[in-house]
Amino acid sequence: MDLQTPTVHNDARKGEIAKTVIMPGDPIRAKKFAKKFLRHRKLVSSVRNNLCFTGTYKKVPVTIMSSGMGNASMGIYSYELFNFYDVENIIRVGTTGSLDKKLVIGDILVGERVFSDTNFSNIFKNGGETSFTCSKKLLTELKLVAKENNIKIVCDSIFSTDTFYDSVEKNRQMISLGIKGVEMESASLYFNANESKKNALCLCTVSDEILTNKKTNAKQRENDYEKMCILALELAIKMQNKTLRNKL
Repeated sequence: MDLQTPTVHNDARKGEIAKTVIMPGDPIRAKKFAKKFLRHRKLVSSVRNNLCFTGTYKKVPVTIMSSGMGNASMGIYSYELFNFYDVENIIRVGTTGSLDKKLVIGDILVGERVFSDTNFSNIFKNGGETSFTCSKKLLTELKLVAKENNIKIVCDSIFSTDTFYDSVEKNRQMISLGIKGVEMESASLYFNANESKKNALCLCTVSDEILTNKKTNAKQRENDYEKMCILALELAIKMQNKTLRNKL
């Protein structure tokens, strides 16, 4: 699609955003992890205070950009990144509420398949879609990265909702379907990736256990978040190296 950048949502110019973008929801988290992990970082967009930083991690170009909350917000930013900025890979790093007693606070749940009742896909397809799949390429590489870094991950189904305060009945329904966690951004991300023939993967740290009502505060979430962010950054390196090998 031929569209001049910047866009109304992103004032980065084409070429200022890396091929792999890591997307936390919170702009404060984006800023914190860019400062901690990226060298030679540059703030390339701050429209609506949705922060986007590009730098290098172990000499590989990486962008860290916040997505905002919900499928609608993620839908805007991921669509533009895939279609206007030539981004190849988006890795969401967020939090999830666990729907399985075996998944406890601090565990990392990877959305191999996402189920959703979001209205997002209705705009593009009559009747919408109820399930979305991750990039198999990213998932395969992530499993290797997790093994190399001795980090445990669980790859399973996630429910992506448009409402943070879901009913008890809805959660029970998701549990009965074998869904392991609930979050709010992965459905539109996966939909946009599939439509644009790009790659997307959702990594979520368990921030609360819905069945036991255990919760973490904002500070604890930030501390538990780093391990997942390292996984995403190492995955970015894998994808960059794989791209370079394919060009040889």
